[in-house]
Amino acid sequence: MAFWSSSSHPLLGLLSLFLTFHFLTTTFAAAPVTTTSIRLGLIQKPSPDVPVFREAPAFRNGETCGSPSTNQIHVAMTLDANYLRGTMAAVLSILQHSTCSENVMFHFLWTRFEPKTFSSIKSTFPYLKFKVYRFNPRRVRGLISRSIRQALDQPLNYARIYLADIIPTYVKRIIYLDSDLVMVDDIAKLWAMDLGDKVLGAPEYCHANFTQYFTEVFWSDRSLSRTFEGRKPCYFNTGVMVVDVDKWRQGEYTKKVEKWMMVQKHKRIYHLGSLPPFLLVLAGNIKAVDHRWNQHGLGGDNIEGKCRSLNTGPISLLHWSGKGKPWLRLKKEMSVDWGVWKLKEEDDSLESKDVNGLSMPL
Repeated sequence: MAFWSSSSHPLLGLLSLFLTFHFLTTTFAAAPVTTTSIRLGLIQKPSPDVPVFREAPAFRNGETCGSPSTNQIHVAMTLDANYLRGTMAAVLSILQHSTCSENVMFHFLWTRFEPKTFSSIKSTFPYLKFKVYRFNPRRVRGLISRSIRQALDQPLNYARIYLADIIPTYVKRIIYLDSDLVMVDDIAKLWAMDLGDKVLGAPEYCHANFTQYFTEVFWSDRSLSRTFEGRKPCYFNTGVMVVDVDKWRQGEYTKKVEKWMMVQKHKRIYHLGSLPPFLLVLAGNIKAVDHRWNQHGLGGDNIEGKCRSLNTGPISLLHWSGKGKPWLRLKKEMSVDWGVWKLKEEDDSLESKDVNGLSMPL
C-alpha cells in the first residue's frame, strides 16, 4: 500500500485515506495468521469504545538519517478513544512518508488513563517511539466557555496551550498535529523550517475575514480591539503548528493565552474554542508556512457552504477539520459482523473488500 505523491492532485488523497483506514481497521475473528506477504493478527477483543487494528509494519531509517537519539523529530498529538481511528491514520501516514521514520518521537496527551487505548497504540505500532502524558482537565475547566460546537469545549482540545509545561524540558521544538489529518509528505521537511525569531510557525490565510472570529463586543471595545495594533493579523489553524518550545516557555505564552480565556468568561468576545485566544496572542506575529502543509476545512458542510476551497498546487497534509470525519462514516459502512467476516487466503493475498464503490486490496 502506498500513498499518492505529494505532487499529485489533492483529491487523490481521499483514496489514500480510505486505503489507510481499510488497512488499519480490518479485523478478523480467526487466530493470528501469517501469509507470505503480510503479517496479520487480532490485536484485542472487540470493544464498544476502542476499535481493533492490525499491526503496522516496521518502518526503518534511510541511510542518511543519522542517529535516532540525536536527530529526533518530536510530534505531539492528543489521545482519546473517541478519536483513535484518526490518530492511527495520522501516525501511519507520518511513518509511511518519513525517510527517517525511526527518528520520529511521538508525545501523546490524554486526560485520563485508558489502558485499552494505550494497548491499541502499542500493539498496532510495536516499533513506535512514544510517550504518554496526562493533561489535567482541571487546568481549564474554569476557563472554558461554551462555543458553537460541543466538540470544541472538551478540555483535551485545550491541551495544546499547555504543551510546553507538560513535555520534557529537553524538547526544544515540537510539531503539534490534530488527530484528524493524514500526512502525504516527509514530516522532516516541516521540522526543518526556519522559525527565525518567531515562537510558532503555521500556514497563514490572510484572505480570510479575520473579523468574523470575534464578536461585536470585542470590536466595539477599543481597549480590546486595539490588541492588534502594529500587527497585520491573519487567520491560522492551530491543528498544524511548529512550536519553539523554549521561546514559548520564556515568553510565558501559556499565561498570555489564559488571560484572553478569562476575558472570554466575563465578556463574550469569540464563539469558537481554543483557536481565538491563540489568534489574539500570536496572529500577525508567526512564521508563515507554505499552505501545502495544511489543506484544512475538509469534512465541511457543502450544503451550507462551509467547505473551504482546495489549495492550488501540491499538498503535503490533508486535514479534516470540519465536523465530517471520514472514519466516522467508514465506521458505519465497515461495521464488523464477527460471524460474517472471514480470513481468506488466495494466491498469497487477501480478498478485496468493496468500500464506497472502490475495490481495494487489503
